[in-house]
Order: sequence, then C-alpha cells, then structure tokens
Amino acid sequence: MATEPTAPTQPPAAIRFTLLATDGRARLGRLETPHGLVDTPIFMPVGTQATVKGITPDQLAAFGSRIILGNTYHLTLRPGDALIAELGGLHRFMSWNGPILTDSGGYQVFSLADVRKITDAGATFKSHIDGKILDLTPERAVEIQQNLGSDIAMVLDECPPAKAPDAVMQAAVDRSIRWAERCKAAHTRKDQAQFAIIQGGLDIKLRQRCAEALVAMDFPGYAQGGFSVGESPEEMAAALPECVDVMPTHKPRYLMGVGRPQDLLAGVASGIDMFDCVMPTRNGRNAMAFTNSGPVRLRNAQHRRDPAPLASDCACYTCQHFSRAYLHHLFHVEEMLGPTLVSLHNLAFYLDLMARTRSAIAAGRFAEFHADCLARWSGNA
Repeated sequence: MATEPTAPTQPPAAIRFTLLATDGRARLGRLETPHGLVDTPIFMPVGTQATVKGITPDQLAAFGSRIILGNTYHLTLRPGDALIAELGGLHRFMSWNGPILTDSGGYQVFSLADVRKITDAGATFKSHIDGKILDLTPERAVEIQQNLGSDIAMVLDECPPAKAPDAVMQAAVDRSIRWAERCKAAHTRKDQAQFAIIQGGLDIKLRQRCAEALVAMDFPGYAQGGFSVGESPEEMAAALPECVDVMPTHKPRYLMGVGRPQDLLAGVASGIDMFDCVMPTRNGRNAMAFTNSGPVRLRNAQHRRDPAPLASDCACYTCQHFSRAYLHHLFHVEEMLGPTLVSLHNLAFYLDLMARTRSAIAAGRFAEFHADCLARWSGNA
C-alpha cells in the first residue's frame, strides 16, 4: 500500500524567541540559543576583544550574565578570525559557555571615521594598530563572524552620526539595506542567527522605510542602530517608541550601544528586549560606580574614611567584602584591583536592574518601577 510523501524536514532555527508577557509597551521574553536560554529584557556585557575587561567568565556567570558581545573588527585584526576558528571558535577561545553576539564592524564605520573609507563595495579601514588595510565588505563581515562561531551575528551596516545631513543619512540607509541583503545571501552557518540593523537617525520616516525593507528580508531578529551617536538622551527617548513600532513583535528587538541605566529603562518602556554598552566597565575603570541611589565617584576625598560598602543593598562580591575607603585607596595608588572591583559591581548592578525589570513586567507594575528608579537616581525618593 502506497504511503503519502512526507514534507522535507526543516532544519531547526538557530534561535527561538518567545514573547511571554507585556506591560504597556514593555515586553517579557525568552530567547533560546545554541548556548543557552536568555530571559529578556537583558543587558549584554561587552567583550570587544574576547574579554569583558577585568572580569573572568566565572564572575560574569556568577552575577547573572547570560549573553556577552564580541567585535568583528577588533578580533579580525588581533588575533585573527581564522586563528580563533582553528582554536575551536570564540566560545572555546575565551572560555565562555553562554551565548555570544558579535557586532559586524558597523559601529567602527562611525567611531573610526578618520581611518576608513566607505564605498558601495564595503568599508576600508586603516588599522589603528599598525596601519594595515582591512577591507570589510558585507561578505567578509559574515565570513569573520562565521569563523568566530557566535550565536548571533549582526549584518554590516553604515552608522552615520545622528545629526548627519539628510542626503548623507538617506545614502547610509540605502547602503545599509543593500549590505543587509548581501549579508543574508552570504550567510550559511545554520547554528548562527543573523540580525539586521535599522538606521535612519532621528528621522522616523526614514527608519520606517529602512525597517520595511529589512523586515521583508525576514531576518530572525532586528536592531535599532545609530543611537547614542551624537543625539541627546531626550531626543533618543522621544524617538524610540515610533522607531520600535516598526519592528516585528514576534522577534527579538535590540537597541545597540545604549547605555545609561535610565536609557535602558526608556528602551524597555518602548518595547526593546536587548541592550549592550561599554559604560559599566568603562566607568568602573574610571572610579565611577552605579547604585540605586545614584552614581558614586570613588576618587572623591569624602570616601577616604568611609567604611560603608558601595551599596548596602547590593549582594555583589565587591559590596560584600570591601569598603568605599578601600576602593578609594586602590584608585589613589593606581592598583589594578580597583577597576576590576568597580567594574564587577557595575555589571552586577546592570544585570540586577534587568532582573528587577523583568519581575516588574511580570507583575504588571513596570511603569511604577520605572518611575521609582528615576526618582531614586535623581535623589528625589
């Protein structure tokens, strides 16, 4: 007896995103990746050069980090993406067992504007290390990230300054759309998801046009790029809700390179799921700590005899073991432990903020939580 033909089995998706609950625009979700689950909203520590500066992988995991970043431009310069692939991929290379997202080098198109040239073919950089030329085409950006083996790879885009002239902004959007199409065509790694990046500055209609073109290509996830590149935080917060409205509701939404704690909550209030920024570690290296009562600047003389921890309500290793006086001393004598301890605290603060945000969304009280945080940080609580 003949049997009916069966449909071909489809390969499993590299990631799966489930929207669990909403509270206003704020979203509670779960992202499944080849290297583990990620509850969203989530903050992703930045490990540009295969390390989150001054922090070990065990420490990252201990205070709740679930996904971190690596960078295409920096890692292909040193030590080289082919070498990382030879040594087993970025996860093994840096001994991080959780998910990794890699940026494509698009931000360096903005930040290294004085050492790069852009054409429709791609971006050509003069290495900031030794002056050698790096041609970063969309196809090469895909190849590098496939060699790195990240769970999520970003397409190559052009990130113009926020206040760029209209013609420059429109040209960057058009080029980013074409590059995204080329990235998608070049991508072959089945255990890696590829996210597209929406550009357009503060021009909502331009961002909508960019989003429509990218959504039609059906990427597994979408990011808003080109924020925190010259506009004020108030301008970004005002533009975000309409920008996010054009992103698919059933796929993860990522706001790249943002930022301060209040910016993260503004993003969540607009419907963003994923964030990254160097601020927790960069500020930590410069003696500035984030707390629920506002920032603490540890170089200030007022901390010289202060026996209190950075934050009495914080359970991180730094706050459980060391005083403000000790941290002040470490920075005063330029001991490397100071930047490590404050960076550790700052990352723990950011990740705890996201955990409390998720709890507030689940309880249907995000607006109240958001307002309370802003009041505390401004000293009005």
